[in-house]
Amino acid sequence: MFTLRIHRAGQKPEPRAAGFTLKFSPGRRLLRGLQLGLFAAVLGWPLVALPAGSVNPLPHLGDSGDMSLSAERRLGDRIAYEIYRDPDYIDDPLLAEYVQGIWQPLLAAARVRGEISPEMDERLAWEVMLIRDRSVNAFALPGGYMGVHLGMIAIVSSPDELASVLGHELSHITQRHISRVAAKDSQQTPWLIGAMILGVLAASKSPDAASALLTGGQALAIQNQLNFSRDMEREADRVGFGVMSQAGFAPEAFASMFDKLQQSTRLSDSGAFPYLRTHPLTTERIGDVQSRLPQGAAGAVLPPPPLTPQHAMMAARARILANPSSEALRLSQDEASGITFDGWDLPRKAGALTSALLSSMRLREFGQASQLLARLQALAQGDAATQRLTRFMSVELALAQDDAARALRLLGDAVPTQRAELLLLAQAQVRGGRANLAAQELQTWVVVHPKDANAWMALRSAYDALGQTVSAIRADAEAQVAHLDLPGALARFKAAQARIKGEGGARSAGDHIEASIIDTRTREVELLVREQVTER
Repeated sequence: MFTLRIHRAGQKPEPRAAGFTLKFSPGRRLLRGLQLGLFAAVLGWPLVALPAGSVNPLPHLGDSGDMSLSAERRLGDRIAYEIYRDPDYIDDPLLAEYVQGIWQPLLAAARVRGEISPEMDERLAWEVMLIRDRSVNAFALPGGYMGVHLGMIAIVSSPDELASVLGHELSHITQRHISRVAAKDSQQTPWLIGAMILGVLAASKSPDAASALLTGGQALAIQNQLNFSRDMEREADRVGFGVMSQAGFAPEAFASMFDKLQQSTRLSDSGAFPYLRTHPLTTERIGDVQSRLPQGAAGAVLPPPPLTPQHAMMAARARILANPSSEALRLSQDEASGITFDGWDLPRKAGALTSALLSSMRLREFGQASQLLARLQALAQGDAATQRLTRFMSVELALAQDDAARALRLLGDAVPTQRAELLLLAQAQVRGGRANLAAQELQTWVVVHPKDANAWMALRSAYDALGQTVSAIRADAEAQVAHLDLPGALARFKAAQARIKGEGGARSAGDHIEASIIDTRTREVELLVREQVTER
């Protein structure tokens, strides 16, 4: 685990770090507890309630600094590239869709409120990346990127609680806190900040190097660690709450989230809540938030939104994907067959059955998985969202059993309009001998969503199954572009060109079109690579 700190102007820095303090626990995986103390600010919760539809009248803190939006985006791209290539990065279509269902309304509300200018809207990425990690964490990065650990999704009890975290993080981006912190010390240029972050990311792969680089940072007090960003945290509180409220999420969820976090600090300091070290809860902060929550007719604070079956199932999915150890999977199976199960309410039962079903699939105990699926299907009657998730897992179970024909029957003949089902259908079609249909449907999708790396990889699999090697190489290249690996993408485009030449050139009209596209994309990516080298 590490944190990155820039001292206030006038504050004497630690000499070994030239104004930075880096903290890292060697031996942990790259994204395990990723703590960008400069950017993360996971838990600075909203303090001022604004009516829905109102525009924030309060001024921003100071200037937005010397870093341009373009420079911030380039810095963010470099860090995001490192995250994309780490094994802990995950694109689970269902969880990604669920998070996007929260993220997009927050973005829309920020635009309505004027927090996102047209230039900022165009230049920054506005992308959320999911991290396969059971610790409870989320972090904002330069350039409009944000990371969310699956542990965060697993612990929240409603989308409103997750919205309170994302709204705060979004406000760190919209208020240009990264640029403003970088401008506080003229010696700390944006590229030095980027180099330091990337250095820590690289060091996480080598404990020996990490120890050599980061010795001495462990003893710093948490309070001092936070002093440099206190005003920015207040600003993110204020703006984030306004954005979240206008987006239609329940502000009462703040109180329930605080209760969770406060309980976690009382019961354990196991490191499962890494953001609590950089953003510890205080009595003052909790009191400020609770005093500003809406009240009912009797003057009592309104209760948080109730747990729904849909959220319980998504949280269960996040838990299983974040911690697929045999012990955890067995415990999930036991929970669904425990003596207390019958006394639970519907959402809790749905979550327990989802966990047990996914666990049984991972353990390849398909007989038990089928029984759990039947129980979940009976439970899901009458609720469209729950039925959809259950149907999705029934297809996953069929594919896990290598029964592509059953998976295709379950999905039906209509082409899905939702990404999760489309990617699942493509997988079933390729494995069921219908790769031509998968290719056609995915080609249509990537035209509209050219940055969908997962879709490009699915399209590559379809082309491979059809024996269309050049097209498969091109799809692989486009996936690398989507994940910001421009040199890797260029190498693949050139490999496709070489393959065409080795086969004696394009032979049909379709081949000529594909060859022309590859030539054009090769030139475009070559230009981007040259620009990237110049910037560095």
